[in-house]
Amino acid sequence: MQVISVINQKGGVGKTTTVINLAAGLAQQEKKVLIIDLDPQGNATTGLGLSNLDSSSETIYGVLNGTRSILEVIKKTEFKNLDIITSNVDLSGLELETADDSERAFLLKVKLASYLNDSKGSYDYILIDCPPSLSLLTVMALVSSHSLVVPLQTEFFALEGLTQLIKTIERIKSNLNPELKIRGILLTMYDKRNKLSSQVEKEARDHFNEKVYLTVIPRNVRLSEAPSHGMPVLVYDKACPGSKSYFSFTDEFINQEQKLGSTL
Repeated sequence: MQVISVINQKGGVGKTTTVINLAAGLAQQEKKVLIIDLDPQGNATTGLGLSNLDSSSETIYGVLNGTRSILEVIKKTEFKNLDIITSNVDLSGLELETADDSERAFLLKVKLASYLNDSKGSYDYILIDCPPSLSLLTVMALVSSHSLVVPLQTEFFALEGLTQLIKTIERIKSNLNPELKIRGILLTMYDKRNKLSSQVEKEARDHFNEKVYLTVIPRNVRLSEAPSHGMPVLVYDKACPGSKSYFSFTDEFINQEQKLGSTL
């Protein structure tokens, strides 16, 4: 079973969209998927039609503050094979509340390990939607994950932000999680009419080579509409360009399993 974080410290790059639609794509291929919404904004929660106003103890915050186990807070979505642990704004207080805990970076990892030992791992994939910052929550996700998917917006400054993220990942690898790998970089919000998009794509492919997925995710109105209806775009409009790209990305992601030996 793979624990994979979808991460970029920059906001608005398509992290939550990628988590929701990769999870939906995998679920449609009969993989069992659990999303952990680790962002206090709770966008993955609402994007799958659940409320981010639930009582705090029924969320990932309840797990991390010790009042609930993972098994107690898993919620079914209306999509087959796809479950979620929801989030809400109370999660943003966790950093202050755990300030005196020297082991706090390992909180999520310990809870996941305990869940997997008890349940014998009933999921093929656990996907973690990270907050748009390099905060304690992001560090917890990095410590808990086997690998990372990094959505990269094809816009100016995108690669600069990625350099900072890679330094953080290297520090986590050295000190807290030597197994951590970047599984791949996914180019998002691609506009083929815009010369900048193709320039960023070229730079990313030159610099990171095969780490950059062949699939690119275009700018697409249906992609931005789907969350307001509480569903993945793969369900909301199967035929739109955004859906086709995420179907293609899901296939590429699954085919990657056997090639996962290399590191960044």
